[in-house]
Amino acid sequence: MSHSPMNQPKRILVVDDDEPTRKITQALVEALGHEPEPACDGLEALAKLRLGVDMVLLDVVMPGLDGFDVCRRIRQDPRNIDIPVIMVTSLVSREDRLRAVEAGANDFIAKPVDKTELRVRLASLLKMKEAQDALKRYQAQLEEIVEQRTASLRKALEEMAEAQRLAYRAQLDTVERLAIVAEYKDKVTAAHIQRMSEYSAIIARGLKLPPGEVELILHASRMHDVGKIAVPDAILRKPSSLDGTEWSVIRGHPTIGSHILDNSSSKLLQAGRVIALCHHERWDGSGYPAGLEGESIPLWGRICAVADVFDAVTSERPYKPAHSTEEAFRVLREGRGTQFDPQVVDVFFNQLEEILAVWSRNRDKGDPPGDPPVGGS
Repeated sequence: MSHSPMNQPKRILVVDDDEPTRKITQALVEALGHEPEPACDGLEALAKLRLGVDMVLLDVVMPGLDGFDVCRRIRQDPRNIDIPVIMVTSLVSREDRLRAVEAGANDFIAKPVDKTELRVRLASLLKMKEAQDALKRYQAQLEEIVEQRTASLRKALEEMAEAQRLAYRAQLDTVERLAIVAEYKDKVTAAHIQRMSEYSAIIARGLKLPPGEVELILHASRMHDVGKIAVPDAILRKPSSLDGTEWSVIRGHPTIGSHILDNSSSKLLQAGRVIALCHHERWDGSGYPAGLEGESIPLWGRICAVADVFDAVTSERPYKPAHSTEEAFRVLREGRGTQFDPQVVDVFFNQLEEILAVWSRNRDKGDPPGDPPVGGS
């Protein structure tokens, strides 16, 4: 027949320097169905706590460490904080009882020990101890459950994060290939896409935009000319100036690009739509397709306008050779406040060392030879 924890024998530490008294108390404990563990002084009592006891019956008057000292030391160890301590004493003064309470005693029994009184005191305090132990076990189980669930949740979140990273990489790869298709029609290399996007990100950082927005511009700017997919090759690759009809067609590529990227739930494609639509608008309102003016032009479009023109001037096209960076600097300075946002142009020149590092690292075969100048503002 199984026993509940309350019905199982408890180990009671009986501490008394007087051997006859200690043996009497041990016999009473045994008679109540529990297991006594004797200790002849305070030091032995403190050592035997490591055996794992459920209660301490502690004599007060002992040589060396008295009962008050032993009780205080018991309470100083967090592992023993919940062990009930009953002071067994012939001391009856109010001061002695207050000292016992201050030392951490739970109850008192007067000498000589009465079996009925001992049974009642033991039952009450052991019940309290069992409740505390049950609570500790429950808390430990809860902590284990929480730890297991936290580990499971952490693993699930890590897997979700990895899935999102893979999806984001796939999205970037799709954007990259979409941009390459558009630029391939225009006989422009993938290096142009790389340079222009890096220039845009450098300017965005120089404008103190948040890191997340800088990264968004870095990738979204690659789609600035996606609308060229719909422009006939004969116009894109014409080695001479465009006539009026052809110019009207080429001016439609921002709107086409906007339509291609419209109605997407992706923040990246939404940003790409804004840049595709607005990167040919001019600060003075003479740009296309909407003739927007000043700060009514979205900032992303203003940033990419500067980056795109700098790269276009320094890159080879079917209708022109690649020009020097000095020529590109002249175009940007002359367009400051008319074609370009003055602040964006100023930031471009403030970040010129970074810009030229990108230019040198990603040059095309048709670019003019030589190292870039160290200045240009």
